[in-house]
Amino acid sequence: MSLLDGRTVVVSGVGAGLGHQVAAAVVRDGGNAVLGARTEANLAKAAAELDPDGTHTAFRATDITDEGQCEALAALAAERFGRIDAVVHVAAWDSYFGGLEDADFTTWQSVIDVNLLGTLRMTRACLPALKERGGSVVVIGTQSSVAAPSQVRQAAYAASKGALTSAMYSLARELGPHRIRVNTVLPGWMWGPPVEAYVQFTAHTEQVPEADVLKRLTERMALPELATDGDVADAAVFLASDRARAITGQSLLVNAGEIMR
Repeated sequence: MSLLDGRTVVVSGVGAGLGHQVAAAVVRDGGNAVLGARTEANLAKAAAELDPDGTHTAFRATDITDEGQCEALAALAAERFGRIDAVVHVAAWDSYFGGLEDADFTTWQSVIDVNLLGTLRMTRACLPALKERGGSVVVIGTQSSVAAPSQVRQAAYAASKGALTSAMYSLARELGPHRIRVNTVLPGWMWGPPVEAYVQFTAHTEQVPEADVLKRLTERMALPELATDGDVADAAVFLASDRARAITGQSLLVNAGEIMR
């Protein structure tokens, strides 16, 4: 039996990177993937690539700052596949950079609305279906919420994800009696479109080979290469599955050993 045989997983934030890899892992491991993101064209492309005959995927354009759209995505999962067994939260605003001194707190509020409140909205929309037979909520957090990187400043992103990790503990207690588990995956530097773009941009800016920039990152790791989007997706799918049936309220670093806790 496959890891997610016959299970239905809602995946928010399906684009070219981690969200796509999570959806791909769900389908690969025998599950049904219900895809949400703001851009319908991206969702249609992802579904066609992952599941050409449409048997194991469904999608709907979803902005997680809109409660009605969150409810519509959850309803699609229940209507199409008759159940929701897990939700994996990838959707996030991670492109706002800076620290405290240059902070635009209006933008900070928007980041928090997406990353913290949006994740909670989407979770609440899935609760009625999750309560029917129990299941799993998997939050994609960030290593930056527990150890600030020296290469970039993303204070708003880190703070919003740190708040979400704190919320996880309360949710694990609240939802545990319904056999709903709540866990967080904390990626560090992971090889995928955003980090590829960072390496290319830095190499161009500094006029050095991309290999030199990548070496700076990998030298920080216990393992000799970065984790990938696929590695993080595999961790999320494990936590979504029954093989993690006794795991809740936990944060799992997937970071090639850059920091250890």
